[in-house]
Amino acid sequence: MDEPPRRSDAQRNRERILEVALVELTHCADAPLSVIAKKAGVGQGTFYRNFPNREALVLEIYRHEIEQVAGSAAQLLRSRPPDEALRAWMDRLAEFAMAKAGLADAIRQVTGAPGSPAKPTHTPVTSAAEVLLRAGEEAGTIRPGITAEDFVLAIAGLWQLDPHDDWRTRAARLLDLVMDGLRAGAPGTRGGEARTDG
Repeated sequence: MDEPPRRSDAQRNRERILEVALVELTHCADAPLSVIAKKAGVGQGTFYRNFPNREALVLEIYRHEIEQVAGSAAQLLRSRPPDEALRAWMDRLAEFAMAKAGLADAIRQVTGAPGSPAKPTHTPVTSAAEVLLRAGEEAGTIRPGITAEDFVLAIAGLWQLDPHDDWRTRAARLLDLVMDGLRAGAPGTRGGEARTDG
């Protein structure tokens, strides 16, 4: 049986819990659920109706973050040229990678994996990368033939950055390097740099 649509106040409560939980669990994997509920401004009943246990909460945060990153690709394509949209999206992906790194302990705890955390599928991110790459290829600003899987492998270094270090500077350098490679040889570029008109 399908769930009825959530009332807007119930949806806001759920989103507020996720927002607070992301911050709290990134800071401390053992953050008590009662503290998360209090900071989110919801009662225990409301909290447990949305998330009956820690596992449900942690995995939903991860899924929610993936969907936010994936969904931002289409928004960026509506407001920027494809190659600029791809580069801006890569920054959002870096933010996600750092949030995921911060959540790694919490994910490990709830999945019981002794090594790396069990990851929900990256399909939404891969699909978004595919849309951005194809748009750039059609515009002539991204070299042809790059697959989403190639792209994910090329940016894998993001997941090696330390979220407690100066990761933004290092991520920007890494992503600029990847972007230079994606533009190199594209028909709409000169000397490996995006063509600017005017």
